[in-house]
Order: sequence, then C-alpha cells, then structure tokens
Amino acid sequence: MMQLHWIGTDTVENTTVTMSAEGSHADGQIDSSIDDAVLTRYSIDTDASWATRFVRVATEEGDLVLIGDGLGGWTEGDGTRLDHLAGAIDVDITATPLTNTLPIWRLGLRVGESADVLTAYIDVPQLTVIADPQRYRRLDERSYRFESQGGDFARDITIDDAGFVVDYPGLFRRA
Repeated sequence: MMQLHWIGTDTVENTTVTMSAEGSHADGQIDSSIDDAVLTRYSIDTDASWATRFVRVATEEGDLVLIGDGLGGWTEGDGTRLDHLAGAIDVDITATPLTNTLPIWRLGLRVGESADVLTAYIDVPQLTVIADPQRYRRLDERSYRFESQGGDFARDITIDDAGFVVDYPGLFRRA
C-alpha cells in the first residue's frame, strides 16, 4: 500500500493505492488548499493489465460511476452504455495526476517510444465525460511527454521508480 500526496494549484490530494497481482485500487480525496473544503473524492480499480475497470468520482456537483470492461466498452453505474467512450481503456480525471500513472503502467514504453491512447476524460467538478485522444512519449527513465491530441496541451511529467507522478509542471507536484 502506498500513501501519495500531491499539491495542486489550489488543492491538496491524499491518495492510497493498493497493488496486487489482480490489479490496483486507489482511493483519493482532493481538498481545497485555501479553505479545507472537500472538493473531490474518487476510487479507481484496474485489472492485472492496468486497464481501468471501475471509477467513482464524487464532487459538490454530484456522483459519477463508470464501469469499464477492460477492452474499451463503458457503462454508467446503472448499466447505461456509453458508446461515445468506445475504445477508451484508461480514465483521466482532471483533478488528479494519479490517472497519468495508469497508462504509463499499462503501456510499458521504452525510452524513445510513444503510444496513442483514448481516455474516458472526466472533467471535475462538472463530471462531464468525453473520449479524449492522448499521446505518451517516454523521454528518459523518469519523464514522459504527455499530449492531449484534441488540443494543444502538452507537459513533460516526471515520475518516480514506481511510475507515480512527481512533477506535472504548472498543475501538480508531489508533496
């Protein structure tokens, strides 16, 4: 079990990640660094190949549950199919850098390699979900270039030995 702490622009995140041969489970809470208000809580489960299988995100705006089949199919918690997410294996929650770790684990890129992924992109706090094409390029042993293919957003993120984000310039850094 790992305890992770990130500091964002106006947030502080505390997350617990448990890994096993069957996959991983994460529980996170993101609080305001200004007034200690709880902004977001989330849980994520992956399978043994690090494909996202379950996501729950709760904000002041509501609660969202997504269930992935590990092959790119998604439903809401009530069973409603989400065809607009077809092909997404990973989830990207805007409020946490933890979700950058999941494709890093899953892809297993070597230095110089890159891969395109499709994510179920969850905008917090509104809890809207869209399919978002992204690219990861491994720059060296500890850094990746992350790019959103749907726009002009790119960052070089630094990771630790386990693949967890240490620095996401302008957005998050590990405490």
